[in-house]
Amino acid sequence: MSRPGRDDSPDRLYTLTGGRAHPAPDSPFDLVTLVVAECDPVPGMQSEHAAILRFTQLPTAVVELAAELKLPVSITKILLADLLATGRVSARHPRKAAVPDPDVLEQVLVGLRNL
Repeated sequence: MSRPGRDDSPDRLYTLTGGRAHPAPDSPFDLVTLVVAECDPVPGMQSEHAAILRFTQLPTAVVELAAELKLPVSITKILLADLLATGRVSARHPRKAAVPDPDVLEQVLVGLRNL
């Protein structure tokens, strides 16, 4: 069942990605990868690529971008890979929390038990 105003037919998605159905296996994108535009859209650019560049003026997660574009995440990843290959966007994973030293955790636990 299709929603009004949304054309997500397989033919349209096939056309958007130039026939590619899945991102490359070495794609750096997952759901939480932060994407940032490195340039502004230029005339003649595919409309979805231009929309990505507008949405990613500030760091934006891939999953948020897919929701904004109203496209499947897999299609969004393919479009992002195109922009990454041309240097129009950069991608990075959110910083992981530092894992505390197990010895420090042990000392804290001992201290709590002594209370």
